[in-house]
Order: sequence, then C-alpha cells, then structure tokens
Amino acid sequence: MTATRPRRLLTVCLGNHCRSPLAALILTELGGAAVEVRSAGTRDKWVGHPAHTQMVTAAAAAGYDLTAHRGVHLNPELLDWADTVLAMDTGNLTALHALADEATAPKLGLYLIDRDVPDPWGKEPEAFADVVRLIEDGAPRHLP
Repeated sequence: MTATRPRRLLTVCLGNHCRSPLAALILTELGGAAVEVRSAGTRDKWVGHPAHTQMVTAAAAAGYDLTAHRGVHLNPELLDWADTVLAMDTGNLTALHALADEATAPKLGLYLIDRDVPDPWGKEPEAFADVVRLIEDGAPRHLP
C-alpha cells in the first residue's frame, strides 16, 4: 500500500511576524501527520526574525509555543510546494493573486473564507489574544 503524503498548507500574512506563523503552528498541532504547514510573508522585513513578542505571549497563553519561529519571505517555490495557500486578509490575497500563475491561482483563498484575520500589529495585547481565538476557530475547516 502506498502512503499518501500530507496535505501541504501555506499560511501568508504581510510580515510573517504575527498571524501566519501562529496559523501554521495551530494547523500543524491540530492536523498532526495529515498536514505539513509552512508560513511566509509578502514583505521581507522580518526574514530571519522571531515572531512578534506580543504574539508569542498571546500564543503561549493559549498553549502554543511560537519561540522557534523565524520569518520567511514568500517565494515561487513555496507557492509551488503548497496544495492550499491561505491568506490572512484580502490585502495579502490580492498580493498573492499578483504573484500567481495558472497552476497557483486555484490554490489561493482566505484563511477565514469570508472575512479577514485582522492584523494586531501596533494594537493592545487583547488584539493579539483575539487573533489567537480567530485562528483557532478557523483551523478545523482546513484540516482533513
């Protein structure tokens, strides 16, 4: 019997500093061996940097450890690798469509399907905690 490979999910936000790393971690933890998840940012400002301190704190309060994350810039290889590409908001979805080719375009969608995961950058700690809850609530729809 041939084993099927895990479903490949790519989560994308602006800087790969807050939302997409958390979404990747939650999808990985909830999906287990059925998924392989990566994250990336449409901008390269935070490449190689850890996740936002407030997101690390909010994630930890919900039982997730984001300390190992280091920012990654979106590239064509990641888009090719993924079976599904999940943008955290419509702005990032627009940026993804601008990069997409015929093979990539059908893979693109919003993480919450019908609305944005708001960017908590520059907001109070409660905004980061709200994002954790939104991402947790949205995760099951992307898992087998």
